[in-house]
Amino acid sequence: MHIERITVGEVKVPLKVPFKTALRTVTEVHDLVLIIESSTGLKAYGEAAPTAVITGDLIESMRAALDLIAPRLIGKDVLDFAANLRTVQQAVIHHSSLKAALEIALYDLRAQHFGVPLYQLLGGGTPRIRTDVTISVNDTVTMVNDCLRAVSDGFDALKIKVGGRTWQDDLASILAIHQAVGPTIGLRLDANQGWTPKHAVRVIQSIERAGIALELVEQPVLASDVAGLKFVTDHILTPVLADEAVFSAGDALQILRTRSADIINIKLMKTGGISQAVEVANLTRRHGRTCMMGCMLEGAISVTAAAHFAVAHSDVVTLIDLDGPQLCSASAVEGGMVMDGAWIQLPNAPGLGIAAVKGLMNTRVYDAASRAQTGTT
Repeated sequence: MHIERITVGEVKVPLKVPFKTALRTVTEVHDLVLIIESSTGLKAYGEAAPTAVITGDLIESMRAALDLIAPRLIGKDVLDFAANLRTVQQAVIHHSSLKAALEIALYDLRAQHFGVPLYQLLGGGTPRIRTDVTISVNDTVTMVNDCLRAVSDGFDALKIKVGGRTWQDDLASILAIHQAVGPTIGLRLDANQGWTPKHAVRVIQSIERAGIALELVEQPVLASDVAGLKFVTDHILTPVLADEAVFSAGDALQILRTRSADIINIKLMKTGGISQAVEVANLTRRHGRTCMMGCMLEGAISVTAAAHFAVAHSDVVTLIDLDGPQLCSASAVEGGMVMDGAWIQLPNAPGLGIAAVKGLMNTRVYDAASRAQTGTT
């Protein structure tokens, strides 16, 4: 059984409301979708989210890189799995989101071949998890209303975007949100690198003195400022989550060895796929720490893959932030995970359980002919 064809296209899905962080404002999900077809008729799916301010990936740059990678996979034995993963990772540098999409599809294809859901191939688990939901940074009144709406929809953990404003505005919003939703709702702050270390400590200590027990604060300082991240971790009681600071297993090891954060955020779009995510999870486990399974602003294909990963690594992935599809006004995907409020249910179908993708635009097909044209051997 070999890889016969790879199709790439794009999907666009409007968001229910604009997604606002300290780094960007987005009104739609616009992702790259890959379909890998085998000589036996299996179809496997992958998805890449272009998040230029974090991963550096753009739709155009990912499509250009795919021109170099896809022809090298055509004709390869599906069961020569390790070699196929090496091809994805070594054909170009960077492009972590594109590599994630290709790896997701290759893992999907492998699981389909063996006739098992992906989470079982990755180690098993209970295919039902609970996610938080993101609250965009806005004026305080809007943020409070968004939080109350989320609670009424069944969410008991809120990931609140902060940063990009004065620290006094952030503090005022958190105090108002806590008063509105009450102490039983978990509050997670995500600054998206929007604070200096001293400002982060000032805000979080003020929240702690107010008697509010935050579940965590995510990436309070610049990703490159590991020393600043450790400064924050050492001066607050609230657990610190490293997100943009961790792309690879090497990044995770630096954070874990220096105790610069308490939790590691695994995102497939950062790690370049499932294989490196496994390494990050293993390192975190060995250091006695835990992970969050997160996502960029992604659609149902890649978030379904992330949910499969989280289920299979539930001993170390103890926090879930996979609300991307929940923020969309519709879905382009048939099959895959089912979201019911905060609950995510994985199907009992082979692989990811994706049946089809609707509205695929700007498609291109790579097959034996394109392989020959590039001179790939």
